Amino acid sequence: MKINLQSTAFIFPGQGSQAVGMGKDLAMQYPVAKQTFEEADSILGFALSKLMMEGAADELNDTINTQPALFVHSLASYRAFSHLYPNLTTGPAMLAGHSLGELSALTASGALSFEDGLRLIRKRAELMKHAGELASGSMAAILGLDIHLLDKVCDDASTHEESVQVANDNCPGQVVISGSKAAVERAMAGAKAAGAKRALPLAVSIAAHSSLMASIQQEWNEVVVTAHLSALQIPVIGNVHALPLSDERSIRADIIAQMQSRVRWNESVQYMVSAGINTFVEVGTGTVLGGLVKRIADGMTILPLGNPQDFAALAE
Repeated sequence: MKINLQSTAFIFPGQGSQAVGMGKDLAMQYPVAKQTFEEADSILGFALSKLMMEGAADELNDTINTQPALFVHSLASYRAFSHLYPNLTTGPAMLAGHSLGELSALTASGALSFEDGLRLIRKRAELMKHAGELASGSMAAILGLDIHLLDKVCDDASTHEESVQVANDNCPGQVVISGSKAAVERAMAGAKAAGAKRALPLAVSIAAHSSLMASIQQEWNEVVVTAHLSALQIPVIGNVHALPLSDERSIRADIIAQMQSRVRWNESVQYMVSAGINTFVEVGTGTVLGGLVKRIADGMTILPLGNPQDFAALAE
């Protein structure tokens, strides 16, 4: 294997990385991956794997399916890796995930069982969809504007009834804002006036990581509080503070707060690099996070790990 796990972080993607066909080749090549998809179908009570591998794109892009699909592909990939390299006494040095990917990372770390992680992610998706139905919001990508300036733009665009905030600090020059439609539109105009290169509305009706999630926060808290957690076997960098989650209390607090807080991906990667990480393996679907890492830190080795070709390349 061509990576040194002691200086490697495995990172787990969030919404936006999904694609029809995801996991199909992996399941055909590796029995442990096929078993993972079958286990997910059994837990959920419907054929999620069929939807992932050959379903209609609009169905896969419905958040109640997208979130569990990304989780399952990530865990199938991680299990395949663990199965192929059973002699490794330790896994990667660190784990991190973007938004829903944090729950994938926590499951890979051993803090959550696969079943508990999947049930939690499905509930998260259902609640977020419900919040969008109660009060539809919007999100927009702002390119080429300093985040501190963008924070001020969002403050200026917010009113007591209509608010907007930074949802994802993805990398220098790429930040996603989220909130009520009118406030997001004001912030997009304000960002352009402040010098942003572009302000692009995203094709979503859910204002993730914003105060519009307040309507389902209490129910989410109750679900998280009752989830069974075990000790972390590998450190996980949390989204809310961009620092390692050390124990059960900090894990629960991060998962709860994440619903209305920004995803500090830029700072999370910077933390991992400062701790000696020089290789990032993106576990599951797509290469979105690897692209962000390239823009955050120079000289990193970035590898995808979601299909048989990726596993073959890793073994070379």
